[in-house]
Amino acid sequence: MADSFQFELVSPEQLLLSEAVTAVNVPGAEGYFTVMAHHAPVMTTLKPGVVVATLEGGAQQRIFVLGGFADVNENGFTLLAERATPVDQLDSAELDSQIRDAEEDVTDAATPEAKAKAQHSLAQLREARTAAGV
Repeated sequence: MADSFQFELVSPEQLLLSEAVTAVNVPGAEGYFTVMAHHAPVMTTLKPGVVVATLEGGAQQRIFVLGGFADVNENGFTLLAERATPVDQLDSAELDSQIRDAEEDVTDAATPEAKAKAQHSLAQLREARTAAGV
């Protein structure tokens, strides 16, 4: 059996998860990565996507996040999400609305830099929608 470690996923609204886990798959800014017990310390930003936490008993918690920060240290793993929703409570209509808003941001961008940033956000939302399976 794999070693466990403490994992906390916090959003501005609430503490979504505080459990002993054996692994957490996270949508990092440079791509998905997995944290397990005794992982090297790291701090990184997150992109929109689904966090999959494997609890000690083997059950999995899937939580959709819209950006944030991940901090792995000797005390465990803390994920500070800008927004977070359990996948089973995810509203596909709300996600579709966010995608439409991002599409409008691409169209309305006044500078090449703003357009590139809006296109990046749109791509992340579309990827997150696919990952969430909604």
